[in-house]
Amino acid sequence: MKTSCVLSFVCGAAVMFSFSALSGSTPSHHVYELRLYHVNQGKMDALRARFGDHTDAIFKRHNMKSIGYWVPEDAPSSQNLFIYILEHPSRQEAEKNWAAFQADPEWKNVKAESEAQGPLVDHIDRYFMDPTSYSALN
Repeated sequence: MKTSCVLSFVCGAAVMFSFSALSGSTPSHHVYELRLYHVNQGKMDALRARFGDHTDAIFKRHNMKSIGYWVPEDAPSSQNLFIYILEHPSRQEAEKNWAAFQADPEWKNVKAESEAQGPLVDHIDRYFMDPTSYSALN
């Protein structure tokens, strides 16, 4: 599955999720961050556990709102691609939030422990996105 197909799927899913979550709320002027983690072979379960058990809670402490987490259904991407979207008040706040997250002592411990047998992720693709004027997010 090509990254562009995954990106299209995730963006569509985020719009649908946000539409249902935000219906009736006031317009949002936040920035959204799409992150695609290219996971090292055999490390997907460890990465998913790290997010579910620790990372998401640490995100919340640093004003990083999780919109959703996804794993493709089809191989080989189901074995090596982890996708999620965060919401930030602004791009500047996103950078500040990430710096605070990276400096968080709990995160440093969790990362070190989860990567004792090697890194979980080979590389990360990162995209900041603004909703269009006709998006359900506006």
